[in-house]
Amino acid sequence: MKFDIFLSICQTEVDGFIPSERQMFEQFFDQVKLADSLGFETAWVAESHLSCEVQKSNEEAVIPHFKGEIGLNTDILQLAHKVFQCTRRIQIGSAIRNILCNGGPLAHAEALKTFLSLHGLDPAETRKIFLGFAAGRFPFSNKPYGIKPRNELEAQAWPVIKGLLFQQATEIFMRALKNERFSSDDLQPMRLEAKQFRQAADWQTVSQLNRQQSYPVKGEAIEVPPYWNFETLGVIPFEAPMHLLQLVAGSHDPAVQSQANRYFPTWVFNLSITPSATIEETHKRMTGAYHPAGGPWQRSYLPRTALIFINGDEALSLEEQRKTAREAAQSALENYWKAVEGTLDPQKIAEAVENAVYGNPADVAAQLQAKYHRDDRLMLWFDFNNHDNRAVKASMEAFWHKARPLIKD
Repeated sequence: MKFDIFLSICQTEVDGFIPSERQMFEQFFDQVKLADSLGFETAWVAESHLSCEVQKSNEEAVIPHFKGEIGLNTDILQLAHKVFQCTRRIQIGSAIRNILCNGGPLAHAEALKTFLSLHGLDPAETRKIFLGFAAGRFPFSNKPYGIKPRNELEAQAWPVIKGLLFQQATEIFMRALKNERFSSDDLQPMRLEAKQFRQAADWQTVSQLNRQQSYPVKGEAIEVPPYWNFETLGVIPFEAPMHLLQLVAGSHDPAVQSQANRYFPTWVFNLSITPSATIEETHKRMTGAYHPAGGPWQRSYLPRTALIFINGDEALSLEEQRKTAREAAQSALENYWKAVEGTLDPQKIAEAVENAVYGNPADVAAQLQAKYHRDDRLMLWFDFNNHDNRAVKASMEAFWHKARPLIKD
């Protein structure tokens, strides 16, 4: 197994306490420096945009019961420069960068190429940035940038258009990184077809609405105008050192995965608790879809998050360590469900606890071997619902020095 670390910088309320933004960033850098010294390969950092707390005042609040901010990192590129300055070995990854907001895919391609050009000025630099990219988790982050239905037809077809929009954004992003000269007229059209809708009635409604909207109809498909209109352009810098970049698609949409791999070797990011069948289907599909320049597809190209609650306190017995770790997992996950759903569902809590990895070092080692393939890449999440910096670092050290050596190849 390959071991990375996941860092959320989540400024939420825990036991009635919310740290300041400065405290959150100071603890993040303290933890990432420890991860570097221990030997974790990559630090994956959650990325979020616009205030979760402020959006609660809107009628369509997505997470109305969440106290604080779900993540303080709004720009992995700025953060990465500082991480690379204060560490020696560890690489940095975005989990996950929204390429729809903040100017859209052209702006993100330009920013990324600028970062790579600056990062690569040191000829001895070999550490990569792993750019996980997606369409954004919450609508309130995208709406201010025009990523919302533009009329009644698009409102009715929005569940389908959202997917097509991310496919088009991926194409723009990749072609810009590839140094292509292209315009919005050169893009693959976004086409609505009957087979994309779960209910036949929904497609009929969209077709009727198009009699008023008059979008072009090609065959039996309705062609949606692009959200980004531009003349022929090229995104600079053209000489960015692309060997310092690894792209990671933050989507389980086969169309997005295949599309990205037509341009660059692109991994697949898995953040949520995804069914094993989906994981294995992705590995099977990517064996054929992975860009040949990246060599054969490997299981480690699909990094997976694992919630870790470990207690290695030598003052406690093994059973006491196990009990303390389980209680920590129970408490953290209960608080999470309260914040995100607003209700406490005992069944969901029980399932979430069982999907987490918890216990003394030997328990954690055994559970990781039982739950994951020997060739998986795991993003270990130690700071979940935990603002106790010393406790988080103690968990990192307990895993690295006590649990990891017990995991057999």
